Amino acid sequence: MPSLSREDLDRWVEQWLEANRVCEQKGDWKPLADFYTEDATYGWNIGPKEDVMCIGRDEIRDVALGLEMEGLENWNYEYQKVLVDDRQGEIVGFWKQIVNKSDGSRDEIYGIGGSWFRLDQNLKIEWQRDFFDFGHVSHMFGKLIESGDLSPGMQKRIERSLAGEKLPGYYPLGQAPVPLW
Repeated sequence: MPSLSREDLDRWVEQWLEANRVCEQKGDWKPLADFYTEDATYGWNIGPKEDVMCIGRDEIRDVALGLEMEGLENWNYEYQKVLVDDRQGEIVGFWKQIVNKSDGSRDEIYGIGGSWFRLDQNLKIEWQRDFFDFGHVSHMFGKLIESGDLSPGMQKRIERSLAGEKLPGYYPLGQAPVPLW
């Protein structure tokens, strides 16, 4: 783990947050792939049965920042707090998941969500793990279905999942090719 200057890490955080804001405005998170190393890993748990693990910049772009963000174009991930460890080159950002509903109102997923990053000596993400409260996420999607505010893209994703379609990057719990933690 590289020791990185606090100034460089703080600058990286500001660039990351700005890039996220731009991607949210456009509803396209794929440009964030430029922040990752060629062989980076990005994973998260998706409930009691599955983990998601993307390996390499291309899979991160196509799956984590592409396929997994489809249907979330009306969502914001507002960072609330960012903690920086310059000795280990690690950053933890805590965010809220906020949906912008069709009536102009907003709703947010209760609980703690965040991203844990490890950067290499070139200030590229080599390792990222996300965490969020899956129970509250599921509850929110149920509310959005009931209110008619679930986006068509998310409806399509849920239909694919319920049909048993094997989604790229999804692995049975604990069987991802790279450890989640």
